[in-house]
Amino acid sequence: MDDTDLASAPEWDVERPYVEVVDVGPEHLDRFGHTNNVVYLSWLERVAWGHSVSLGLDFAAYERLGAGCVARRHELDYLAPTFAGDRLWVATWVHENDFRLSMWRRYQILRASDRKTVLRAATQWVCIDMKTGRPRRMPPEFRAYAPWPK
Repeated sequence: MDDTDLASAPEWDVERPYVEVVDVGPEHLDRFGHTNNVVYLSWLERVAWGHSVSLGLDFAAYERLGAGCVARRHELDYLAPTFAGDRLWVATWVHENDFRLSMWRRYQILRASDRKTVLRAATQWVCIDMKTGRPRRMPPEFRAYAPWPK
């Protein structure tokens, strides 16, 4: 499979996640010669933001709605190392949403060369008021993008 229809790969934990491609470069490596754990977290944040933007919830929408989401908790399970030259498929989806204050987003990273899952992760995101930074109830627009019936 090439990178044209990544979301249909049978190895995904869910059907048709949002997927971005990352090529591991020397700048991503730690002193052990494999991808640094902090780099993975930055890729998860980037794919989460890309998914949000693809759903119409970019920063301008956050400002217009007066609400946005911030990370409260990350859980990362490193399953196999990756190295410079590896192409990775980084996927995300909204797994759980209480439609009040928080939602859980899941992630899965596959190495393209062998389609091995190298990382699984989850982030709890909390809805906040853009002016005060305090938790607030999700606006209806956030609930409209849930991947399941409301």
